[in-house]
Amino acid sequence: MAPPSQLAALLSFILVSFFVLCSLCEPQSEGVLNGEIGRLNNQSLLWGPYRPNLYFGVRPRIPKSLATGLLWAKVDNYVDVQNSFRYTCEQNEGMAGYGWDEYDTRKGGVQSIHDAGNKIDITTEFVKIPGGSHGGSWAARIKGVPRDDAPSDLKTTVLFYISSEALGEAVEVANDGDEAGFDGDVTFFGKSAALGDYKLVVTKGKGEHPSSEHPISTQRDLDKTTVKSLTVPLEHLWQTKQLLFQQLKAGVDEIIQQYGAENAPPPWQVYQLVNKPGVGNAHFVQKVFEGAFEFDILFSSGSAGKDTTSEDLTREIKSTTEAFNQRFTDVFAPQAPFDTDKYREFGRSMLSNLAGGIGYFYGQHVVDRSYAPEYDEENEGFWEETAEARARRQEKLEGPYELFSSIPSRPFFPRGFLWDEGFHLLPIADWDIDLTLDIVKSWYNLMDDDGWIAREQILGDEARSKVPPEFQVQYPHYANPPTLYLVLEAFTEMLQKTNGSQHAGKEHVSQGTVPLESAHVDNPSLGIEYLRSLYPLLRRQFLWFKKTQFGDIKSYDREAYSTKEAYRWRGRSVQHILTSGLDDYPRQQPPHPGELHVDLMSWMGMTARVLSKIAGFVGLPEDVQEYDKVFDGIAHNLVDLHWSEKAGCFCDATVDDFEEHALVCHKGYISLFPFLLGLLQPDDPKLGKLLDLLGDEEELFSPHGIRSLSKKDELYGTEENYWRSPVWININYLAIVQLRNYAQQSSPYAAKAKTLYTQLRRNVVETVYQSWVETGFAWEQYNPETGRGQRTQHFTGWTSLVVKIMALDDPSSAAPQDYSAPVEDGHARDEL
Repeated sequence: MAPPSQLAALLSFILVSFFVLCSLCEPQSEGVLNGEIGRLNNQSLLWGPYRPNLYFGVRPRIPKSLATGLLWAKVDNYVDVQNSFRYTCEQNEGMAGYGWDEYDTRKGGVQSIHDAGNKIDITTEFVKIPGGSHGGSWAARIKGVPRDDAPSDLKTTVLFYISSEALGEAVEVANDGDEAGFDGDVTFFGKSAALGDYKLVVTKGKGEHPSSEHPISTQRDLDKTTVKSLTVPLEHLWQTKQLLFQQLKAGVDEIIQQYGAENAPPPWQVYQLVNKPGVGNAHFVQKVFEGAFEFDILFSSGSAGKDTTSEDLTREIKSTTEAFNQRFTDVFAPQAPFDTDKYREFGRSMLSNLAGGIGYFYGQHVVDRSYAPEYDEENEGFWEETAEARARRQEKLEGPYELFSSIPSRPFFPRGFLWDEGFHLLPIADWDIDLTLDIVKSWYNLMDDDGWIAREQILGDEARSKVPPEFQVQYPHYANPPTLYLVLEAFTEMLQKTNGSQHAGKEHVSQGTVPLESAHVDNPSLGIEYLRSLYPLLRRQFLWFKKTQFGDIKSYDREAYSTKEAYRWRGRSVQHILTSGLDDYPRQQPPHPGELHVDLMSWMGMTARVLSKIAGFVGLPEDVQEYDKVFDGIAHNLVDLHWSEKAGCFCDATVDDFEEHALVCHKGYISLFPFLLGLLQPDDPKLGKLLDLLGDEEELFSPHGIRSLSKKDELYGTEENYWRSPVWININYLAIVQLRNYAQQSSPYAAKAKTLYTQLRRNVVETVYQSWVETGFAWEQYNPETGRGQRTQHFTGWTSLVVKIMALDDPSSAAPQDYSAPVEDGHARDEL
């Protein structure tokens, strides 16, 4: 545990000063460049399947705009239709797997949905077509193919839902059909302040239609596309299924009234909407097919000057697929032993579903800003006091706010989670750093004046509909691990690697072919300007952590190098610290205001390290010294307050009955945090002991990854068993990266680290891959004994880190580093 050496700090400052000077050159041209890249970024990212809670839903990332969604159901009987409709992603809905096979946020991709319950496989192909001044145009192709166990005459109804969320911005149908429906394409026209004029066409498509001899066929023609246009209250637009079922029920009632239940038409005709096109803010476009089908959705921006065609869609799908596959090979090619086609397919799917989970969210959220004194958690028995404060229900709606973010899971967690997001963005940063920076900025735009960001972003009625009321309220004294700093550290390393070659990017801009995925790295002055604009928010958040999550050293006469550097998560209950992200991981019992949490201390050490780098980049040497001092205090206090020589690991701390400092050692993820976040020197004997713990099969090491809690702990696998045994990929990823880093250092523990790296990397990848093959899904966590995925399915958030793990190389190919030389910032080089 050594503080940063003065020489290392000086070298670091000299290096970043070079970039600072470059960023001050040619201010006028740099301003033009920044503005142009910002404009191009906004254009290329405006549209997308940004409703990830739906199987397929396209919208722009602007509030109160056009929003669309796809629905379908098997309609071969009268009884099962209501439960057969697919719209929002749900767990246990009869799916044999679904997700993006390939997807690039700037271009589009292909999604496969294996709907075993409805006996149909759906493919959605989505592409963006640049042009004009309103984010360009887009198109989608919807295909359906009956599964092998489906009847040859499988009846499927498919609906496309179009809604306009802004008051007074209705969409109109070009009514060139007849009373029973449309023989050909269906065309919609709209206009909005943000999108300008636009046209949306749902093509006739291909496919057979079921027949009916019932007299109602003169009014309900199954060969035609029907449109039902509605005007509904804006707050109900998101309740698509309810709106649809209301219309279907009205149609069923009409049939029963006219023909009686005994003389009803076949179910595929009973559940056909009556054709009533017109002007409205909600429209259902319905088709009924027998067997396989295909049709296109073509959105044309009026400012593009050219209508989008099916031929454009076909061409762009081919181009997008080729570009994605080539780029994946360039960025994430799996390394041995995973350099085979099956792992490449797996990797493409995992990356695509992570990126395909990026969504745009808008609305109010629920916050308790009562600042009740009980929330300071200063008294013994504080958890009872905070429960009483929460029971007073002083929360209120705040906002609206907007967020552009990836999500942990489309069916179960379709919203932004602060501590998940840093892990989500690590693979995305390798793929598209400018998209990553855009998302990071979106999160920091949510910060309040004190420096707080709500740990869970439940924005709007639709998001709240998926969350029990007791979990909706956010508290401005509750923190979450600051994982976004992992991403910012990766960005600073990218900037350092450019070695000042920023002029190449300018040439690309002038030619109109700027590589938007890396513009802020190719042009380091832009990257530094980004850090400069973000830095005040980062500093505000850091100071908020120090003010609200401090740990008490002085009241208990604790002996420590620093009297300031100790930390405690607020938001504790007897069994949980949800704010830590590790929920039910065992902590001190009963809770005590004198607790100190080693994981939070480690997060703060990592944060100080990153802020020191950023302050250097933006030319603030006094701030660099401040953060280095914090890092130095944390480096020492981790040992003074949290190291147990007896247990051979880091531990939480509390005070005993005599109010003396005491350690609480539950060996597991908590014990490893100084190692996981790169805070240990490569020759530190504590590193050797942590590697022994990590590699012990009777403690943490399993054939499927590192267990969250030691097998020898009396609480292993007990109660809800969320973080008390299962293997979590985000923590295993941190371990794998640090093992690789330490394996490349010249130290007494390099060989041990290399062996563990090789074994753990193989175990984790094989576990996630095998479960994906067997179930069709990535999972929230994995059983350490069987390797089976468990809890939330389609957990393509941080489980997608497996893509980065597969792309890591063999550390034996790199020459060992001399640990006796100065180590930048006083820690092993961190390649997160």
